[in-house]
Formats: sequence, C-alpha cells, structure tokens
Amino acid sequence: MAFKKKLEEKILDVDVAMQGNLVFKDAVNLRINGKFEGDLQSKGNLTIASTAVVVADIMGDNIIVDGKVKGRIVAKERLTLLPQAVVEGEIYPAKLNVAEGAIFEGRCSMLHDFMSAEELAHYLEVDLNSVLEWANSGKMPGLKEGDKWRFERKTIDSWVAAGKVGK
Repeated sequence: MAFKKKLEEKILDVDVAMQGNLVFKDAVNLRINGKFEGDLQSKGNLTIASTAVVVADIMGDNIIVDGKVKGRIVAKERLTLLPQAVVEGEIYPAKLNVAEGAIFEGRCSMLHDFMSAEELAHYLEVDLNSVLEWANSGKMPGLKEGDKWRFERKTIDSWVAAGKVGK
C-alpha cells in the first residue's frame, strides 16, 4: 500500500531559469534548483535548493530554503532555513526552524492561529476595507468580539482555497 501512495505523489523538479507567476492548486513536492523570479504559490512542500536563486513573493505550506531568496515568504505550516540559506526580505512563518549558518536579513512576524482584521488584510494582500466589508456582510468567516474582528487562520485558508475571496 505504501508503494501505491508513493506513485501518487506529485513531484516537480525545476532546473531552469523561469520568470512569471506560478500557482499550484493541488499539493505538490516542488524543488527549485535554478533561477526563479516572480510570484509563487504552492501547496505541499517547496524546496529552494542550494543552487537556486529566487527573487519572488512566495506563499506555501511547508517551505525549505537552502539557496538564496529575496522577497516575501509566507509559510502556512513551517519555514526551514538550512545552513546554506541566505534570505533577504520579510518572512511570515507559522513555525520557524533556523539551522546554524543560515543567514536572514529582514523582518519576521510569526503567523498566529488567530489574526486581527489588519493582520488578515496583510496576510491576504488586500486592503483593510475589503476584509471588513466581507466580514460584516457574512461573506468571510470570522468572530466579532465587541467592535473587533478575529479570524482563525486555518478557516481563512480553507475559505481562500474554496475560491470564495471577494464573492
């Protein structure tokens, strides 16, 4: 049975220079070995290999960096910086592992299980008024406590994955 599961894994190994926007709607094991510039959204595991040079805004579940990355990284489950990693920019991990030797220059803000409206707007890269409008109209799942909204990250991630943003 383990053999069958192994065959069903989706693996993509990128060794070329690429530019553009990549969005993976299904979970995949993606490894970038070459150069990439643009925006990257993945589900599953993303590895930036030691030979990779990436200039991008990255959003993914489990992200492992062993190469060079310049940009914004949002890791919904875990961000791991291996000994050869050089990361410059902003990182937003749910959990963070940094190996000795890794270099990070920039700003780190840990993702929490619950976010305010302002944090959610930043997380979704939309303006605050859109978040408040969606929440007040019942289009977005959230909890109102007094005059403040709180949003559970996992529920919002499911809402986004279902394509309900802006609807």
